[in-house]
Amino acid sequence: MTETDPLAPLLDLADVAPALDRAREQVDAALRHRALRRHGGSVAAEISLRSAVASAALDGHDHPVADVRAGTVTDPVVQGALRVAEAVPTLADRWPRAPRQVLARLHVLAARGLVPADQLGRPVARPDVTPQSGVAPGPDVTLRLDGISALVGGGTSVPALLLAAVVHAELLALRPFAGPGGVVARAAARLTLVAAGTDPRGLLAVEVGHRERQPEYVGSAGAFATGTPDGVRSWLRHYLTAVELGAQELTRVADEVLANA
Repeated sequence: MTETDPLAPLLDLADVAPALDRAREQVDAALRHRALRRHGGSVAAEISLRSAVASAALDGHDHPVADVRAGTVTDPVVQGALRVAEAVPTLADRWPRAPRQVLARLHVLAARGLVPADQLGRPVARPDVTPQSGVAPGPDVTLRLDGISALVGGGTSVPALLLAAVVHAELLALRPFAGPGGVVARAAARLTLVAAGTDPRGLLAVEVGHRERQPEYVGSAGAFATGTPDGVRSWLRHYLTAVELGAQELTRVADEVLANA
């Protein structure tokens, strides 16, 4: 890690390093589950479903997993979250090389049927600008997206869990796309973990962890947006807790698949 690494100071924030170690231990243990050796595809499909349902719920579109699994939910936000979840494995290789293009693709998948076609994949000036306004992104949006892209493209050497947390929170704060921006932000964080090899098969149900602690998720994301050390620390601690919960969800799903095999 170089002295100019922009995210290096995060490791010095109080309680972040121990939380990172705990999360890594939970992730490593979950990814060693014996069900993944022979039934990894079934586990991955169920995790993808649960994560998509949780992500849609965090954007205010809450439906039972069983109903979504049965195909009876036509909610466009849920359908967009399912499309995004399905696409993550195919986009992981491109994410570090062309993050702006991948973000645009995620938005197209998430917001289809929710915003006009000519606005899909196109950043807007600020979160309160409607897609119909046709307002181009301002310099702050463009610069911050460039900053996220630089980090994803190799501009930091911090652990992927921290990078994913920052990518997630930055996109939540920026809301560069109209419509279900939270779905895009959570998918970008997932892609960061997959592309880095921390979660190469996309098996951590981090979205479920956020959903389980939704008030904390909302509050800590807002705290991060203030840019203060305490605000950033609050978000990082929440994110790493959500990672632990996501690892526990993976273990539960793997246990269920193994029991039913």
